Amino acid sequence: MGNSEVAYFATGCFWGAERRFWQLAGVLETSVGYMGGNRANPSYEQVCTGVTNHAEIVSVTFNPDLISYRRLLEEFWVMHDPTSLNQQGGDIGTQYRSAIFTTSKAQLDEALATKAEYQALLTAEGIGEIVSQIESADPHVYWVAEEYHQKYLAKNPNGYDCHSSTGVLFTQK
Repeated sequence: MGNSEVAYFATGCFWGAERRFWQLAGVLETSVGYMGGNRANPSYEQVCTGVTNHAEIVSVTFNPDLISYRRLLEEFWVMHDPTSLNQQGGDIGTQYRSAIFTTSKAQLDEALATKAEYQALLTAEGIGEIVSQIESADPHVYWVAEEYHQKYLAKNPNGYDCHSSTGVLFTQK
């Protein structure tokens, strides 16, 4: 597989988010699952009730020689509304929260830096505070979701894409 790193993102419903990431050149593999909760091996039904406190997560394996973690973050910030707490559009609950679980100190630093940059752009537009959870993936287990959720929009091209956004672009440097 050569050089690869893993990144974890939560942007609300994971179906559309997974497709956004798998379409990027340099992304080697994606899957969807649950992270950040307190129950082992949670089912989708359990996660949806909110009792497990897991977020719907996209796991992105990427080649940093082909696509930067920063580029993934730029996609993350604009593909959903990071100022919306535990909700994206009509999807409401802690499983739809905005979150980044980082797998290295460098990822954490970059996530926090891009958050500050994007917050400045949002503030300039009169949009509120980013509420995204940003923390190390270390204490959290990534539980792969049920097979029918994997590459859902490849299997169901007209399926629910479910993305809201602030409408504010992340300015490329």
